[in-house]
Amino acid sequence: MTAEVKQQVDKGEMLPLMEEFYTIQGEGYHKGKAAYFIRVGGCDVGCHWCDVKESWDADTHPPTSINHIVDNAIKHSDTIVITGGEPLMWDMNPLTKKLKSKGVQTHIETSGAYPLSGEWDWICLSPKKRMLPKAEVYQRANELKVIVYNTHDFAFAEEQAKKVNQNCKLFLQPEWSKREKMMPKMIDYVMQNPKWIMSLQTHKYLNIP
Repeated sequence: MTAEVKQQVDKGEMLPLMEEFYTIQGEGYHKGKAAYFIRVGGCDVGCHWCDVKESWDADTHPPTSINHIVDNAIKHSDTIVITGGEPLMWDMNPLTKKLKSKGVQTHIETSGAYPLSGEWDWICLSPKKRMLPKAEVYQRANELKVIVYNTHDFAFAEEQAKKVNQNCKLFLQPEWSKREKMMPKMIDYVMQNPKWIMSLQTHKYLNIP
């Protein structure tokens, strides 16, 4: 990476783009809605069950102009989801400013482990134990999505629910490889604690990205 490119990446004018695709949102509050996904490379949160570990090393994904990213995105949808990796490792202000100028909705999926940047219509916070979210992300989150890998994650979910704002939607989602084991327990838990909503990775059932 040249010094000039690095400077643009540092400013958020270029981003390490892993992939971009138009599909159906498979998870959480907006499940079932068409959306254009922009997956940004780079993540040091390090979830052992992560299903996109190839996103972790930002250096393996080409720095791409946000003008190019925006032009592609607005051809497909008026709902744009920024995901990763961990997108808040980068300055999201330039990208979201350009997207908002085109009149589209901007959503982010984040662990919240980095300071919040960008203009967002919807913030999906998916906290991880290894690097907990920043206070400002808890306060701004529209949706809390806790991944359930084992029974200890129910207690973690309750701890996280205490930190978000009162209007935040609460979701529990089974980790894909543990779904058959954990879903019966999750169903019982949600029925006993109805403030929670079950979320499933429906895109995997539908065999779409």
